[in-house]
Amino acid sequence: MSNRALTLRGPGRPGRLAAVLLGSILPVALLAVWQTLGHYGLISDLLFPTPYTILQSFVSLAASGELWNNLKVSAIRAGLGFLLGGGLGLFFGVLVGLYRRPEKLLDPSLQMIRMVPSLAVVPLFILWFGIGEESKVLLIAKGAFFPVYINTFMGIRGADNKLFEVTRVLGFNRRRQITRLVLPAALPNVMLGVRLSLGLSWLGLVVAELIASTSGIGYMMSDARQFADTPVVFVGILVFAAAGLLTDTAARLLERRLLRWKEEALT
Repeated sequence: MSNRALTLRGPGRPGRLAAVLLGSILPVALLAVWQTLGHYGLISDLLFPTPYTILQSFVSLAASGELWNNLKVSAIRAGLGFLLGGGLGLFFGVLVGLYRRPEKLLDPSLQMIRMVPSLAVVPLFILWFGIGEESKVLLIAKGAFFPVYINTFMGIRGADNKLFEVTRVLGFNRRRQITRLVLPAALPNVMLGVRLSLGLSWLGLVVAELIASTSGIGYMMSDARQFADTPVVFVGILVFAAAGLLTDTAARLLERRLLRWKEEALT
């Protein structure tokens, strides 16, 4: 196997372990300093509870089942919002990317909507859809739509024109051009949009759960804030961070599997 192939395949298991250990030095050091400062009363317990106190709150919430019930509700909302927004983003991204007329008709309006902050449309969503699940899911979908839409559009428009010439020589019709050339060529951009969309779904969830919610991680954090229960707020932040990391890791694994042909072609 050539050196170039080894470089493309990346480091082996020892290399990955060393990278993980190296990356953990700073977080572990920060946690140790944080715990030490809190233990000796050098920082406010109300504003910065120690990592041990936060861990105790996490264990208590997990043992009571409150954490898992709220996480289940939040995950369903984020998942539905991502599927709706990401699915529509993929559809319109393909449509606008393939055809000039829909681009001229739709893209200016979509770009204008993209510039509207999610918080600005919360009152409208409440008036239109009430305070139920519909308004929350649609608010998440709004944020999840645009990363997939823009990256799909850019991926299609970035396809090499020479490949289209090859398909014409091979006699491909329009459908086969799209399924055998355009979509595979745009797939790296599409998966990038999916990863960004997943992250924005979790971010939008926080805003969505401020709309008169009675459940969810965002509600749990808001309720804890009212009672100055700072450790629970930190638990919510960590849960959001962990959920976002897990979904991004799953998307990266899917991306690696779908783009395996590209790596094999380069080796």
